[in-house]
Amino acid sequence: MTKKSDPDRFNVTKDALLPGLFFTLLVRWCVAAYPYSGFKNPPIYGDFEAQRHWQEITVHTPIANWYHNTTQNDLQYWGLDYPPLTAYHSLLMGLVADWLDPESVRLFASRGYDSESHKTFMRWTVFLSDIYFYVTAVLCICIDAERVKPKDSKNVFKRMDISTILFLLYPGMILIDHGHFQYNCVSLGLFLWATFFIIAIENDVLATIFFVLALNYKQMELYHSLPFFIYLLRKCFIGVPPRGKFMYIINNFNKLAITVVSCFILIWYPFMGSWKNTLQVIHRVFPLKRGVFEDKVSNFWCFINVFIKLKTVYTNEDMAQMCLVATLAAITPSCLDLFFRINKKKFVLALINVSLSFFLFSFHVHEKTILLVSVPVALHFPEDPFMCFWFLLVSSFSMLPLLIKDGLIIPFAATNIIYICFYSISIKLSQPNTGLFSFFNAYRVFNTVKPLTKKENSVLMTLLSLNFFFSLLGMVALTIAALVIPPPPALPDLFPLMISVYSFSHFLLFLFYFNHQQLSLPISLPAITKVKTK
Repeated sequence: MTKKSDPDRFNVTKDALLPGLFFTLLVRWCVAAYPYSGFKNPPIYGDFEAQRHWQEITVHTPIANWYHNTTQNDLQYWGLDYPPLTAYHSLLMGLVADWLDPESVRLFASRGYDSESHKTFMRWTVFLSDIYFYVTAVLCICIDAERVKPKDSKNVFKRMDISTILFLLYPGMILIDHGHFQYNCVSLGLFLWATFFIIAIENDVLATIFFVLALNYKQMELYHSLPFFIYLLRKCFIGVPPRGKFMYIINNFNKLAITVVSCFILIWYPFMGSWKNTLQVIHRVFPLKRGVFEDKVSNFWCFINVFIKLKTVYTNEDMAQMCLVATLAAITPSCLDLFFRINKKKFVLALINVSLSFFLFSFHVHEKTILLVSVPVALHFPEDPFMCFWFLLVSSFSMLPLLIKDGLIIPFAATNIIYICFYSISIKLSQPNTGLFSFFNAYRVFNTVKPLTKKENSVLMTLLSLNFFFSLLGMVALTIAALVIPPPPALPDLFPLMISVYSFSHFLLFLFYFNHQQLSLPISLPAITKVKTK
């Protein structure tokens, strides 16, 4: 039997990609058929109503009043608390909604509006936003990963079709955006485009523009800001000519600084009429009074709160200072390593380590914020599939209490089973003699990336396999318990708290693991090219 040539191999990949893409979109649309956040739950409803209300406000009130409490804009009822780009997106969708169904955005009268036609319209806005921003970015990143893959590499997870489909089947993103109802696909899609321009195109200006857009859509993109800042700043010192070193560095830095300032001015211009207006927007975007965390989030402060009731001991200002110190301590090793030993793989790992540190230790964290860590982990997936797959399963599980509250337990189970099955099939494609449950075997999975020596096939791999098995068993047990066992009347939040503590214990270990991975990587400065300015 003759081997297929490279063009033939690519055609096989391309043929498998299109059905896989359609399948990932079908899964999204199936999840969208289930209830959303706040469904039939007056008087405040949920995130679906928040997004609809923002359309109502942006369409019918002056732009200067969008972030102010007025007779037409009650900030206590889902007031805008995201940066201006979210407001512009809401305005665009609101204008379409006003054209299709004016009652859906009628001021005051549309609160709680949930006609079937409007629900379909809202689901379509997420679906199309996902395709336009997120899916396209994932596809480009995965195409580039296969393009730069060595010809003799047997890493099946760098195949364009497999890497794209696994990335897009990650349950967390599907469940929150298409089930719970949010537009994380926009900010995270813009973030992925910024990352693509760094790791594939090496265009620092375009990377800067797209990251500023992501940051101005959701302020939580600050979780990713330090790796971008450090990487781009450090690149200003690379490729310095023998003469004119100082001016070369200044010119590179000024080019990026002008890009950032120009983008911010263009986006914030309508709100810069007065300092009062600008400060009000900032105040809405960074609300200090909300507390250190919401609900039972799987981070350090929620874990500590089990033993010490933080709100009774510390003020919000005290907690903000403690969070700042703890977060800075957690991110310092990764940031210093990226600056002094820069390369692209360290950049991706720094995105994981810094965002995970922010999630675990920063102020006012939502359970959904774990998506900001999960997407960089999905980027790193082809390099370390076993640990990344484990992390992504835990990240989806950590949001289980929210998903149960939204009535999304069937989509939660279905999307996770689909994800596990496709992951297992991917391993079997690489090693045909393995079984469908080989994803439990750390040695088998690591062997799909690079052949392991006998020394590496040792106690460590056995321990990893056992830990993963018991970790998955614990997640299944807690899921069943949360669904079928009524909590004691004195402890109504028992199972959400157990899930958050269980997930936190995993995330803390992953933080050490991914930091070790980054710090262990060698310096690879030649991998970064710099186009010299004339």
